[in-house]
Amino acid sequence: MAELSRREILISGTALGALGALGITSPAQAKTLAKTLADDWTWPASGSVAGSGTGADPRWVWDDVADPLLASLFDRGVIPEVNRLLYDWNRNDQPLPAGLPTDLRAFIEQARQLPSWADQGKLDAASRFHALKGNYIVVLTIVGAGMLATAIPKEARAVYYSAGGADLKDRVAKTNVLAYAVRPQNAWGPGGTAVVEAVKTRLVHAAVRHLLKSSPHWPGPIPISQEDMLVTWHTLATYSMRGMREWKVRISAGESAAYLHSLQLLAHMLGIRDEFIPATWDSSYAQSDIVLPRNMGPTAEGVELNGILRGMLAELTSPGGIDKPLVNAFSRYLTGNQAADWNGIPREPLWDPVVKTAWPLLVQFREGLIGLPLVPAAAWLLDEMIKKWTTFYLTKGAQTKIVIPTGNRPG
Repeated sequence: MAELSRREILISGTALGALGALGITSPAQAKTLAKTLADDWTWPASGSVAGSGTGADPRWVWDDVADPLLASLFDRGVIPEVNRLLYDWNRNDQPLPAGLPTDLRAFIEQARQLPSWADQGKLDAASRFHALKGNYIVVLTIVGAGMLATAIPKEARAVYYSAGGADLKDRVAKTNVLAYAVRPQNAWGPGGTAVVEAVKTRLVHAAVRHLLKSSPHWPGPIPISQEDMLVTWHTLATYSMRGMREWKVRISAGESAAYLHSLQLLAHMLGIRDEFIPATWDSSYAQSDIVLPRNMGPTAEGVELNGILRGMLAELTSPGGIDKPLVNAFSRYLTGNQAADWNGIPREPLWDPVVKTAWPLLVQFREGLIGLPLVPAAAWLLDEMIKKWTTFYLTKGAQTKIVIPTGNRPG
C-alpha cells in the first residue's frame, strides 16, 4: 500500500486515506469499497454517552419527533407564520411567543431541555477553551469542515438542492450561527443562545427532509439521517481535535474533555440519539473511521459549491479575490489531496509546499514551542487571512437568523 499522507490520516484514521492510497479514485470504485465498508453498523453503543443502545443502524433513523411535526405544519400552511413568530425568539431563557401552534410549542418546550448528563462546569471550561484556541477552531470547524462537507455527496446535494443552495453566502452564515452561539460563557444557560439555535436548526433539518422528498433532483433516501448528522458532527468535532493534535496545540486533559462535552451536548440538542453520540475521544475516532469513508466522494454539486466557498474566502481577504491561489493551497492542506481532488481544488505548485511548511510552524510559534526566527514570512500572510475569516464568520454568526425554509432551490 502506498504511504498515506498525514492529512488524510488526520481526517479519518486510515480508511479515507486508503481510498486514494489504493488507487481508488473513480466514483464507481469508491462506491464499491464504500459498500464493502458499510455492510454492517459495527460501532458499539457501549461507547456512547447512553452506554447502551437499541441496535439501530443510524443510516435508517431520522427524527421521529420533529419530522411528523414539520410535515403537519407544512400541510397546515403555517410555516411563514411560525417563522414570523420565532424570528425574535433568541435567548435560551426567553419564553416562547404567543400564537405558536400547540404541538409546535410542546415540541420546543421539550427539545429545549438540556439532558441530565449536561455538566455546567465542563461547559464553562469549553467556553474558556474556545476563547483560548478560537482561531484554530474556526479554521478547522468552519473553513476545513466546510471544505469537507462538499466532498460528502449526500450533504453536498442536500445543500445544493435545498433553498440554501441558491444563496450560499446566506447558507454559510446560517451554518455559522451555531458556531457563534456555542462559544460564549453560559452559551447553554440563561442569556445564552445555543439552545435556541440548536432547536431552530433541528426544525430546519426536519423541514429539509420533508421538502427534498418532492424535489426531482433528489434520488436517494430521505436526507439528513442520524448517520448523516454524525458525519457532519465528525467533520466538526473529531476532525478539529485531530487537527489540533496534529498541529501540536497545547490542550490539557481537562480542556479536551470539556471541548468534547460541549460537542456531545450540541449533537444531543440537534436531535442525534444519545446511543450514537461517542462518550470519549477514542470512541469518537473509532466511529469517525466507520462513517466518514463510506460517506465521502465526488459530486458535480460538491465541486460547484466548493468553488463558490473558496471564492468567498478569497474575497474576504483580497480585492477581487486575488488570494485565490493561497486559499486553494490552504484548503488542500486542510482536507488532504483526496478530498481536495474530489472537490476540484486546483493544485498550486507555488503555494502548496509553502502552506504545508508555514502553517505548522506558525501554530507552534503561537503555542510557544518555537521562536520567532523559525517562522517563515509566508506564515504571517496565513495569520492575517485567518484573522479576517474569524472576524467575519463570528460577526455574521451574531447577526444572522435561522428560519425554516418554505421550499427547495428554485429551478
